[in-house]
Amino acid sequence: MKKVEHSMEEETICGFSRRDFLKFCSTMAVGMGLPLGTGAKIAEAVTTQKRPPVLWLSAQECTGCTETLLRTNHPTLDKLILELISLEYHETLLVGAGKQAEQWREKSMKEYKGKYILVVDGSIPVKDNGIYCKIAGKTALSLLGEMAQDAAAVIAIGSCASWGGIPSADPNPTGASPAHEVLKSKGIKTPVVNIPGCPPNPYNFLSTVLYFLTFKKLPELDDQARPKFAYGRIIHENCERRPHFDAGRFAIQFGDDGHRKGYCLYKLGCKGPETFNNCPIQLFNDVGSGAWPVGTGHPCFGCSEKGVGFTLPLHSPARPKYITPPSLFTEVFPHKEGVSSGTKALAAGVSGAAIGAAAAALVSGLGKKDGDSGNKEE
Repeated sequence: MKKVEHSMEEETICGFSRRDFLKFCSTMAVGMGLPLGTGAKIAEAVTTQKRPPVLWLSAQECTGCTETLLRTNHPTLDKLILELISLEYHETLLVGAGKQAEQWREKSMKEYKGKYILVVDGSIPVKDNGIYCKIAGKTALSLLGEMAQDAAAVIAIGSCASWGGIPSADPNPTGASPAHEVLKSKGIKTPVVNIPGCPPNPYNFLSTVLYFLTFKKLPELDDQARPKFAYGRIIHENCERRPHFDAGRFAIQFGDDGHRKGYCLYKLGCKGPETFNNCPIQLFNDVGSGAWPVGTGHPCFGCSEKGVGFTLPLHSPARPKYITPPSLFTEVFPHKEGVSSGTKALAAGVSGAAIGAAAAALVSGLGKKDGDSGNKEE
């Protein structure tokens, strides 16, 4: 009988070949700003430990944060919820409903007490004791306190759960509030991480879960409890249109020549200069380049930034952070009549000591005519 040998590369893990699985874990590690070798630790944690139980609480939301999970390809949704994590409770994805679903939620909370991850999706209405959002006769307000109390960690997914989002926009009739504020008011100290976005990139969520599984703690967070690996830089820094901004090339109206050429959208109200997220790097839907709002020709509206998205007018100018537009812009249309070459030269020379030199040259040249020797006095 012939002996059949299987190479390590043929081994499958979570539906992947061993090689592809290690690539996936290494990609997650790099995306979190960790050394490449950390991918092996993530792979070991995923394959040797019991899948982390996850309970998903849906409050005032549009199900967009669940929809974004449907677009993951590495891993696909079925691999994510059946092999990488154990999704114990999620109203949208549960097979059961009604009493059966609630009994399973209570059973899971008891069985995995202190070990499960609670994902909060949507804002929590607090006005009138939270009567504006109920699940099985209980308010989302009371359910959040009940479920967060015994959770190992809370992940607020989406801008609604992180900041209040659309439901909290003025005049906020339901008193929609972010999860972390509600928990603080209840005195619940379970650690909370915010994954804002409308919707957020699913890989930011998945990376956070894998980090927690691997290192038994949440990743490094900024002052707004967002993971730094995803929200450590403003969108403007890595935007594909950034070179046009630096060169002073801007779209002035939708559909104009600058817009069609892919110029910067700052003058159309792009909020990239004041919004922290990794949208230009971690694109959406695994369909290639340009798969994010700015890449499709629409300004960023700051959905992931508190006090920007759903707060400021969509096309109002951004309030740049760490980067300011130059005081003089070059023309979007460089050959447009009516702009003198001297003005362009001055705009190009506005930098440090060059300002004085350029101004002096401009003043000394005033009144000169073509062919003058330079000795003529005014």
